[in-house]
Amino acid sequence: MKKKPKGFFALVKINLKMAGLGILCLALGAGAFMAAAASEGVEVPVVMYHSMLKDPARHGQYVISPEEFENDLRYLQSHGYTTILIEDLIAYTKGGSLPEKPVLLTFDDGYYSNYLYAFPLAQKYNSKFVISPIGRYTDLYTDTPDESAYYSHCTWEELKEMADSGLVEVQNHSYDLHQSKKGALGVKKLPGESEEQYRQRLMGDLNEAQRAITEKGGIAPPTALAYPFGAMSKSTPGIVKEMGFLCTLSCEEKVCRVTRDPNSLFELGRFLRYSGISSQEFFEKRMGLKG
Repeated sequence: MKKKPKGFFALVKINLKMAGLGILCLALGAGAFMAAAASEGVEVPVVMYHSMLKDPARHGQYVISPEEFENDLRYLQSHGYTTILIEDLIAYTKGGSLPEKPVLLTFDDGYYSNYLYAFPLAQKYNSKFVISPIGRYTDLYTDTPDESAYYSHCTWEELKEMADSGLVEVQNHSYDLHQSKKGALGVKKLPGESEEQYRQRLMGDLNEAQRAITEKGGIAPPTALAYPFGAMSKSTPGIVKEMGFLCTLSCEEKVCRVTRDPNSLFELGRFLRYSGISSQEFFEKRMGLKG
């Protein structure tokens, strides 16, 4: 067998080392790219619904028809969007993954119509949504059942049934602060109220809602707060974070960008879904989504 020229094996070793360095650089480059992509985050459009009724005379800013909601689910599904929950966003900040085109659907106030109309449609299309009930009204309609699509709110049993399905996530919307009272809106500080008085009042109400959801509803403790009316005072976000909430939902209409930074989950913007426009018009013109 013909002998290899002197220095051949040294040259092979050098080439192998260079190849190894190349692979390492590619790996490091891919890792850097993935890290950069994670730091840039993911755009997550969030929709805010309230009630829904079949009666056209009641449709408006806060009431849509079941057909409009079904059309929304069809649109999102046919355009490759995947409905997610807040637990998915929290997991993402901790290193988890999100689908390519995530979207978050939220219902404020906990109306019975959400259980009557939205939940069956969510089951039909295997879609997920977040519902944030007003604790006091859930207590009221649990104690005195009255199943009217026009004005009733969900009972604890109905909320638990939805939560147990895995399609619905129950979050906090205050126990009894969803009102305009003594010159303050929602969870905002009252005129003349000291910072300590405000702190105790806010924490007391939100904790009462947490207890009701977990103890009366038998539902997992909420991780997010949907601000009633989107209103807050200067010190509100700090108190909410101190209480352990990991996400808050505002009423500002903006597309959210969620990153690995847990702080990116606070004051998420939401687009109000009102009646009278098509799903395509709402998602593409109002929210700016790409079809």
